[in-house]
Amino acid sequence: MVPASFKRLGLTGSIGAGKSTLARMLRERGFTVLDADAQARLVTQEPQTLRDIEAVFPGVVIGGQLNRPALSARVFGFPAELARLNAIVHPRVRARLAELETAAARAGAHTVVQDVPLLFEGGSRALFDAVLLIDAPLDVRLARVMARDQLSREAVLARDAAQMPAEQKRRLADAVIENAGDEAALAAQLEAVLARLELRP
Repeated sequence: MVPASFKRLGLTGSIGAGKSTLARMLRERGFTVLDADAQARLVTQEPQTLRDIEAVFPGVVIGGQLNRPALSARVFGFPAELARLNAIVHPRVRARLAELETAAARAGAHTVVQDVPLLFEGGSRALFDAVLLIDAPLDVRLARVMARDQLSREAVLARDAAQMPAEQKRRLADAVIENAGDEAALAAQLEAVLARLELRP
């Protein structure tokens, strides 16, 4: 059990918006930040998860290892296929995050941040006391991801299209941080949001 005063903050944003930068800044301020993507990578190394994925997407598990590029090619741009993958992975990721969150609360954390790229898409909004969205203009996000991941514009657009539109996320979030400027501007917005939402580590 976690204490009644314990807060859960969801951190989300479209691809290239700057979630990793904001997560780092939250860690620097003493917050426990749990990374859903990192947990998904661990989950997809588990034998049972691999068996379940291979049963739905034959040929993407080779020698006991998930061929991520092959799986990505099968699901990005195909909403029904992505939903089938998410139905396998998301419940396991949520279970791991819940365990880590409980451990952090027992260790004295007042707030735990969960960095969840597909927070709204995965239907987990109700799990959080508040949701913080980081956003940036599409062209800025595309340029960041193309440079970071060496992907074509078309490949990044396909991944972006698999997510909920940014405008819809903005309506659902409790707070929005704009990330088109420098880290100083980002830090100032973060401090204001933490104060408004009354969140402390």
